Amino acid sequence: MIVGVVTAEREALIRLIVQGPSGQTHEIEAVIDTGFTDFLTLPHSLVAALGLAWLAEGRATLANGQVDALDVYAAAVVWDGHPIRIIVDSADTVPLVGMKLMYGCDINIQDVDGGAVCLTRRVGQPGLTGV
Repeated sequence: MIVGVVTAEREALIRLIVQGPSGQTHEIEAVIDTGFTDFLTLPHSLVAALGLAWLAEGRATLANGQVDALDVYAAAVVWDGHPIRIIVDSADTVPLVGMKLMYGCDINIQDVDGGAVCLTRRVGQPGLTGV
């Protein structure tokens, strides 16, 4: 189970540990974004600090319909107690957790200040394998 909290700014936050290729780790607070279909976004500064391996240039369609180019990297995260390899989009934003990372989970958000955020793997759902 992954737990978090709803902030006064109405953001559902969870904490994750992200790992770079040399084993260095960084704990982050990430916003749950159900409109984001990939795994995770990280700011450029954190991608550089972790020394993530560049994979490709990607494209993202933003909520306003604008299409932006972005760089895509390989990383690992500790998800529900297990390290998995994922794709990270580098973006000039706060860390965002997308639907691919939350796939197979029930998401419960108590939408009040300080409310609980809880992601629980669905019974019978295979574990997330990443990429």
